[in-house]
Amino acid sequence: MGEASVKTLETRTDVSSPTVSELETRPGSGRTLLSRLRSPRRPRLWFEIALIAVSYWTYSLIRNAVPEQKGAALANADWIWGIERTLGIAAEQSVNHAVNSVTWLIVGMNYYYATLHFIVTIGVLVWIYRFHPGRYAPTRLVLFATTGVALVGYYFYPLAPPRLMNGQDFVDTVLVHHTWGSMASGNLKHMSNQYAAMPSMHIGWSLWCGLTIFAVASAPWARILGLLYPTATLVVIVATANHFWLDAVGGMLCLAFGFALSRSWYGSLPHRLPRHPVHSGPHPFSGALNRFRR
Repeated sequence: MGEASVKTLETRTDVSSPTVSELETRPGSGRTLLSRLRSPRRPRLWFEIALIAVSYWTYSLIRNAVPEQKGAALANADWIWGIERTLGIAAEQSVNHAVNSVTWLIVGMNYYYATLHFIVTIGVLVWIYRFHPGRYAPTRLVLFATTGVALVGYYFYPLAPPRLMNGQDFVDTVLVHHTWGSMASGNLKHMSNQYAAMPSMHIGWSLWCGLTIFAVASAPWARILGLLYPTATLVVIVATANHFWLDAVGGMLCLAFGFALSRSWYGSLPHRLPRHPVHSGPHPFSGALNRFRR
């Protein structure tokens, strides 16, 4: 009788005791939802396309909805220009005039400013998605956080670009050379907030591209091109009189925030994470997302 009871209890214990793997997969037990969310997983194409499209639409909506505080923006531009002159770095006007004197060069820069900002950024995202899926989500978070914090700057610190300053001899290269290279010039100027120059997302995004390529690419030539891209972008934004040097510093600070947030969330910088996702199971929210899609 006693042996039977012991055997019964042992059998019950064996049946009812879950394994560690079962605990990890059960909702509400083992690994928490937060820890699973902080583990990079293989990205899903449809979700990434939708997320990027909605995020950029939201970014553009908020950026352009910020009141165009012309008076404050011009006053801030005068203050920035004064600070740079005090520091001895106010060379934007000299660069603007020098490059503007070479027609083919400035026209090329106008088109560079208008196109590569988007083409290269999307290209780097696609590259990381395709060949480094384990690093994609952390890398994407850096870009999104950088862009998100930039909106705070646009709202609280309206700033006119050099080409719109009063009493300064900057050349609006898009208007002078009749090229399309800025949403804030010509017939398109009413579609974009002209006084959202600080921080410069041309620098924020291009430096994100450059550092990502430099950290992840294996070919030396690719790593060199990665570093040259933000350098060339810096020259372009100044030569076209769209930004001050200090706008670029603002973009760098936003990017630093993005990297800090990603590292805090995932526990490491993106390039130090495994190339392929360690966890290949369904995303914690996949069930809810699938129900939403139906």
